[in-house]
Amino acid sequence: MHALQYEITLPADYDMDVIRERVATKGHLLDAFPGLAAKAYLMRERGVAGSPVNQYAPFYLWAGSEGMNSFLWGPGFRGLAADFGRPVVQHWMGVTYEPGRAGDAPARTAVRRRTLITEGDELESLVPELEREVSRLAACEGVVFAAGALDPRTWERCVFSVWSETEPAAEGEVFQVLHLSEPERDGLKPGRQW
Repeated sequence: MHALQYEITLPADYDMDVIRERVATKGHLLDAFPGLAAKAYLMRERGVAGSPVNQYAPFYLWAGSEGMNSFLWGPGFRGLAADFGRPVVQHWMGVTYEPGRAGDAPARTAVRRRTLITEGDELESLVPELEREVSRLAACEGVVFAAGALDPRTWERCVFSVWSETEPAAEGEVFQVLHLSEPERDGLKPGRQW
């Protein structure tokens, strides 16, 4: 499993209905994309749920590298880059995944929490800690799914959860989910991804 995200920060006076319309007309295009476990079309609006910025920030879980590469080097990502400029794509190695109690409920919000892994952190405890945190989140009322990932280049951990609730009970940056494409999410095995 791979986790990807890019963030397109927009001007403070940007009409976020442009993003809503973009997702409403194009979001379904990845509903059957091979290799895509899930894509959460995420947006933050300045002043809503504590967000300091307007931002379009889709988050992806890829079952493997084939689908991910096909997307990044294909027409979908080229179209986004043509419209907004080529964003930096954050990439984490997928460590753990758990379906949530709300499973098939409509996704309304998502929470992303990134933390740095310091020199003092014991590497052997990182994965078990991440597994426990993701399992705890997945057991919460209103969770559609939760995932944990690590970036060994920047030594950062990322915990991502999707909620059917509008006020999720998790710490981190809160995003509105405009659409959730999940063609192969059911194929992700719960737990550790190796």
